[in-house]
Amino acid sequence: MIKKGFIFLMLTGIGSILLKFLLDFSEKIKLPDVASHYIQNGSAELGAANIVTAVVVTYRGLDTLGEVTILFAAAAVVGLLLSLNKNETASRRDGSELLKTASNLLFPLILLFGVYVFINGHLTPGGGFQGGAIIASGVVLTLLASPNMKIGHTVLSAIESISGVTYVALGVLGVVMATGGFLDNRILPLGQYGTLFSAGLIPIIYSIVGLKVGSELSSVVVTLNGKSIDKGAK
Repeated sequence: MIKKGFIFLMLTGIGSILLKFLLDFSEKIKLPDVASHYIQNGSAELGAANIVTAVVVTYRGLDTLGEVTILFAAAAVVGLLLSLNKNETASRRDGSELLKTASNLLFPLILLFGVYVFINGHLTPGGGFQGGAIIASGVVLTLLASPNMKIGHTVLSAIESISGVTYVALGVLGVVMATGGFLDNRILPLGQYGTLFSAGLIPIIYSIVGLKVGSELSSVVVTLNGKSIDKGAK
């Protein structure tokens, strides 16, 4: 009875807070000054057709650095927790023939699509995070098809580390060589608006973010797959 009463009080309190937000809600018909600046001047200042990319990669580049750092920390914690017991032996598992055939056909296409998404992030919806997640999904499909496949953590760690260091180095170059601060993309020519080789440094930055995100998510998947094999051996 006490438990039910406590749950009722909690739900009542949460409902009261939500009701207050609902009653005080007022629709904003005008963008804030910062958002207005992004929309009105983003394309001219940065040469990116995708205004979301302009905000994420340049105007708020330090925020993006924080996001990839959090993702790295999450991947590192998962790897640490799942590698505490190293004395278990692995058992062999066979993948589905259907999955193996699909993996052989689709993995190159998934990889190519992921690269396309982060290279064209300054022109179309997408970018480094989305492209990296797509690449990691290809790794998931491969491991589902061939659970015993060994993907070296050393390679994934090297890609992740090199990408991270390069990202920070490019950000510092933006401070040193341009006037806009961290990750200023104008250290390279903006090029012709709307073309692949435009928006200055943004395509390179998003490519690096895509590799970093893809390697980190793939590392998590590979670690989980290795741990599931270990459990199957018990």
